[in-house]
Amino acid sequence: MEITDVKIFPRGETKLKAFASITFDDSFRVKGLRVVEGSNGLFVAMPSRRLPDGSFEDVAHPLTREMKDIIQDRVLEEYKKTSKE
Repeated sequence: MEITDVKIFPRGETKLKAFASITFDDSFRVKGLRVVEGSNGLFVAMPSRRLPDGSFEDVAHPLTREMKDIIQDRVLEEYKKTSKE
């Protein structure tokens, strides 16, 4: 599986820097990823929804550390290309 497209939608807020969408193999898109400024730098948060108890649950997420790193690296690479920071 290959990431064939990444789109960045800048927000410029204090912690939430951008939303992103990624496309796999030109045939499957995941929307709602977030580029967030954390205490250790930028990271990519997966799309999530709020549960009735107020907690959050990921709607889509990688199952392996390798895929998580691939997604994060690619999204942050595209974010840095579009960012003015």
